[in-house]
Amino acid sequence: MSKRKRKNKINKEKTTQAKRFDAVIISLLVAIAVAITVTVVALAILNSRENNAEKSSETAAFVPPPFEEGAEQGTPDVPENMGYREVYREGMSFRASICGEVNISEGKADVYFTNSAENSLWMKLRIFDASGKVIAETGLIKPGEYLKTVSFDTVPQNGEKISMKIMTYEPDTYYSGGAVALNTVAKVN
Repeated sequence: MSKRKRKNKINKEKTTQAKRFDAVIISLLVAIAVAITVTVVALAILNSRENNAEKSSETAAFVPPPFEEGAEQGTPDVPENMGYREVYREGMSFRASICGEVNISEGKADVYFTNSAENSLWMKLRIFDASGKVIAETGLIKPGEYLKTVSFDTVPQNGEKISMKIMTYEPDTYYSGGAVALNTVAKVN
């Protein structure tokens, strides 16, 4: 083989190697650009989620419940057939009384929800349907007060299971003093 042919062959090999090298460099540059783009997009999404979570927690700030306008002072005189009983177990930080028989008529039920005078906590009552949706709710009642009648936002079906949750709050701070739930059945007239 002549020198010229050998030189041409070497030049072709160098050109081929240079093209391969250029292709590898271009591929690496494209991969780096893609990685940077993915990182920037991921950071933007995470930042957006954090901002939304902050906004959500800001809008979900605790709003103290109002006091019940219909609350009455004293101890109620409750008919015997309504299942009125004290809710208390050893270790509880409060005593309450309520009717276990929930007879709903025209969207209302007499439950005689009572905050014992010996308590130091404010109380409120929420009533949930079988799916866990709040269907009735009271305002706060102070120790020594009771609320005879609860109004329902949604009336459950006759015989539907409902849950009555008594929640307590420390005065002024609204820290939880504990809660208790009672399960019963709605009787709708």
